[in-house]
Amino acid sequence: MHTSTAPLAAARRRSGAGLWFLIISGTLWSTGGVTGTLLRQDTGLSPTAVAGYRLAVGGALIVGLLAVAGRRPPRGRAAWRRIAWYAVLAAVYQACYFGAVSLTSVSLATLVTIGAAPMLVLAVEAVTGRRRPDRSTAATCALAVGGLVALVGLPAGGFGPLAVLSSTLLALVSAAGFAAITLLGARPVSGLDDLAGVGYAFTVGGLLLVPVAAGTGGLGFDPAPAALGLLVALGTGPTALAYLLYFRGLRTVRPGTAALLALLEPLVGAVLAALLLGDRLGPVGVCGAVLLGVAVARAARPSRAGLAADPAQLRGRASVGPA
Repeated sequence: MHTSTAPLAAARRRSGAGLWFLIISGTLWSTGGVTGTLLRQDTGLSPTAVAGYRLAVGGALIVGLLAVAGRRPPRGRAAWRRIAWYAVLAAVYQACYFGAVSLTSVSLATLVTIGAAPMLVLAVEAVTGRRRPDRSTAATCALAVGGLVALVGLPAGGFGPLAVLSSTLLALVSAAGFAAITLLGARPVSGLDDLAGVGYAFTVGGLLLVPVAAGTGGLGFDPAPAALGLLVALGTGPTALAYLLYFRGLRTVRPGTAALLALLEPLVGAVLAALLLGDRLGPVGVCGAVLLGVAVARAARPSRAGLAADPAQLRGRASVGPA
């Protein structure tokens, strides 16, 4: 009896740990907006340049850590193919998101990107048969979208129809990029662990954004201690560490649930912006934060977020660890 239940208990413990990895990663992501804003204000860099530096610095920090530890680069065509996909997708969704922001506003870009990503992941899971939609998931999604709309708000106007349409399309492409990374990250590749995957992919992704950033204001800035400190902070917490924990959490938690937990980013980010940047969160925003918090709590319930109740599936995924 103990022999048959031990793998299931171990799998559920790993699922619980995966949930905490995702919760911490979402919280760390929320600091990226504040840190990136402070970095832009201090250096005058364009949003795309900040995104490129964010990926490159975060990736380089991990690659340097691997080199100091004596770790060799990943080997095998499958490992480098996955790194290439991660790099391209990260560069695409970062560039498209900031492009959407430049055309309209942060609120519209965030609303479409963060709101659409979980829906895209859940849709792919439903089409591929990985997870059937149910009433509880639908209710969680409805709470999440409603809370996000109330928290972020809709654009106040002043944008032409073409600008709004273009911004929305770019934000949808950004959401699709994040959704694709989430789905890919749930499937380990032989010869590639989470640390190496994030490090090399983000380094390459940052380099891919160099031409875009060079055409939108350049990459030069005064390397004062404050600016360098902000840059290192941006590359470390909300980038290197956050994505490492996110990919690790994807090993034991469904991709759809992981994407829903990413909603912690705008939730905690709004609170931090109110505390550190002086942004005001009115009554509607507070209601939105509450709804979003309820949605995140529902998504994080172990009975819904972890491994499926099917014992066979639990045994199968219990043996899957970082490649």
